[in-house]
Amino acid sequence: MKMYVGVTDKNWFELLKSEQCDEVNFWTPGARNFKALQPNELFLFKLHKPDDYIVGGGYFVRSTVLPTYMAWETFGIKNGTRSLAELNNRIAKYRSRNNIADGNPQIGCIILTEPFFLERSEWIPAPENWNYSIVQGKTYTTDEPIGQRMYQEVINRVSAYYSLLSGQRYSTGVTKHRLGQGAFRVLVTDAYQRRCAITGERTLPVLQAAHIKPYSQNGEHAVTNGLLLRSDLHTLYDEGYITIDTDYRLDVSKRLHEDYGNGRDYYKYHGQKLLILPEREEERPAVMK
Repeated sequence: MKMYVGVTDKNWFELLKSEQCDEVNFWTPGARNFKALQPNELFLFKLHKPDDYIVGGGYFVRSTVLPTYMAWETFGIKNGTRSLAELNNRIAKYRSRNNIADGNPQIGCIILTEPFFLERSEWIPAPENWNYSIVQGKTYTTDEPIGQRMYQEVINRVSAYYSLLSGQRYSTGVTKHRLGQGAFRVLVTDAYQRRCAITGERTLPVLQAAHIKPYSQNGEHAVTNGLLLRSDLHTLYDEGYITIDTDYRLDVSKRLHEDYGNGRDYYKYHGQKLLILPEREEERPAVMK
């Protein structure tokens, strides 16, 4: 098993710990995708010196690149900042320090689920082979003695953390971990190539991840339970004016005209197949019959 130890800021960690977030965005100021881990592998937080410890972590979901406004809309305080202005200010400092051009900043987003935040007495010393010239992080594996020892220390603490949190024993296997709302939005957005499933619209600010089975009715935060829709179509879908059959064809209800005396702009989609679908078969929508 692989793990990644990422270097982070103590203020970022302490804010997230105080909020007990169910997911976090471990962002990087450069617009680069993170490729060191596979989904459900461990990503660990290590503080800068002098706090030379592993202090928490989470399970890797997806890496993507987002404009800062969308990172804030999607994750809010789970970015480890209290506002979009604070997020932009922190990014600007890092970018200027590393000679990265300004503009409409795109940032790397490493999305983690089921994060854990250790108490000071449970912090784990940095691995003995840690090189202090490392700026971003380092990959370890349980095939190596140092990685195996570190993994066991982490799992022991994570098990105790979740037992204290929920009163239940924690499963240590490499399993599929639950997704939060932010991860759901990112996964659906990327699965649909950042285009509306019905119209093909590419303007990111107006695209929204819709649940096929509503979350309020025990619908999962899963890619197969999602559609990427333009905001007006999302509203109509949630209200039942637009439905999608098992062949991915649209049915625009007569109620739309009956209730509002219009709907011409939407009836043109009636009978049309979804224009955009995820390329991967396992991410295709599980449309309800």
